[in-house]
Amino acid sequence: MAAVICSTVPASAAKMAGCSGENLSKTESMIETMSDGQGKITAQKEVAQAQDAMLSGKMGACAVHLTKAMQAGGMTK
Repeated sequence: MAAVICSTVPASAAKMAGCSGENLSKTESMIETMSDGQGKITAQKEVAQAQDAMLSGKMGACAVHLTKAMQAGGMTK
């Protein structure tokens, strides 16, 4: 399965977070500690979209949304 995902995700996605329940949980925990504001709202929306994508089997889209959530939360550079 990982080989299929890697072969269908663009090379630019190499810096993206992997779509997994563990990474979703870590990101959600990080968001909970954020102060209220636009960054937190954006991160929460991205996590919700990542979860929807994961449940639909769209792992590439999940990874994109999870990465955006991490960026909104300041977890990535």
